[in-house]
Amino acid sequence: MVETIVSLELAVDERLVIKKNRLTPVNISGKEKRICIVTGLHGDELEGQYVCYKLIKEIRENIEYLNGIVDIYPSLNPLGIDSIHRGMPTFDLDMNRIFPGSESGAMAEHVAAKIIEDIYGADMCIDLHASNIFLREVPQVRVSEHIKDKLVPYAKLLNMDFIWVHPETTVLESTLTYSLNNKNIPTLLVEMGVGMRITKEYGDQLVTGIFNLMKELHIWTGKVTPVRQPIISTEKEVNFINAKASGIFMPSVKHLSEIKKGERVGEIFSSLTGEVEEQVISPCDGVIFTLREYPVVYEGSLIARVLGGAK
Repeated sequence: MVETIVSLELAVDERLVIKKNRLTPVNISGKEKRICIVTGLHGDELEGQYVCYKLIKEIRENIEYLNGIVDIYPSLNPLGIDSIHRGMPTFDLDMNRIFPGSESGAMAEHVAAKIIEDIYGADMCIDLHASNIFLREVPQVRVSEHIKDKLVPYAKLLNMDFIWVHPETTVLESTLTYSLNNKNIPTLLVEMGVGMRITKEYGDQLVTGIFNLMKELHIWTGKVTPVRQPIISTEKEVNFINAKASGIFMPSVKHLSEIKKGERVGEIFSSLTGEVEEQVISPCDGVIFTLREYPVVYEGSLIARVLGGAK
C-alpha cells in the first residue's frame, strides 16, 4: 500500500511529496518485524530505483512467503531526482547532512524529522546509495568501526563484494545512517555503481542479499539464493590513489582485480600532445574496489581505492 509520509506546499501550486510502499503479510498479527529500504536521498544516485522495483515485484509475486513488514522508500529527495540534482534544488542543500532534523525547523529539517519519525521502530534499515558520476564502486556495505560487531554479521548477508569497516572519525553525524543507528535502529549503508546510471547486475545482486537478510530476520519464509563471501576491510588498510597530473585517464585494471605493488592501474595521457603524463601505479598489494569512471582528471583527482593486504 502506497502511503504519503510528507506533503508540503511549494511555490507555483506545486507540492513536495515523499511516499513509501508498505508490503504486509496476508494475515497480520501485530507482532511482525519490519525492515525499511530507503534510497534517493541524492537525486543523481539512481541505482536504488531498480532495487526498489525488483524487490516489490518479487515480494508481490510470492506474497505467501512474506512474514513481516517491508517499507520501501524509493525517493527521499523527489525534487532532486526529478531535476537530476544531487541535493535539494532551490535550497542548495545536501539532504544527507541535515538529519535528524527538526519538525519545527525549516522545510528541509522538517522533512528529515518526518522521515526519521516514520522509520522509527524498524528492526532493520538499508540506506542505499550510488557513487557520483566520477567513480564506480563495487557493491559494498560501509560500517562504522564502533558498531562493527553489531552490524557486520548482517552486512555479510547482503551478498555484497566488500564490507568497508571505517574509523568512527570519518562518519558524519548529520547523515541518515548515523541518526538511525544512534536511535538503535540497525542501519546498513550500501553503496554501489555509478551516478546517474543503473547497473542491473548490481541491483540483482543486492536484491538477493536483501531476501537473505529478511530470511534471517524471519520476515521472509521463502527459499533464498546463497550469498557470496565478502572481502572485509578489518585490519587492512584502504589506500587512496590520486592523480599527479591532469589529462585523460585510461584504466588497465578492472574492479575487484588483484594488483601488486608497483603494477600499473592505468595511465593519464594528453590528447593534445599525444604523450603519457603519468603512469598510475599501485602503492601496495591488494584489491581494487573503487575505480575512476569519468575519464577527465586533474591533479589530485581520485583514481582508485585499493584494499591493501587482501587475499
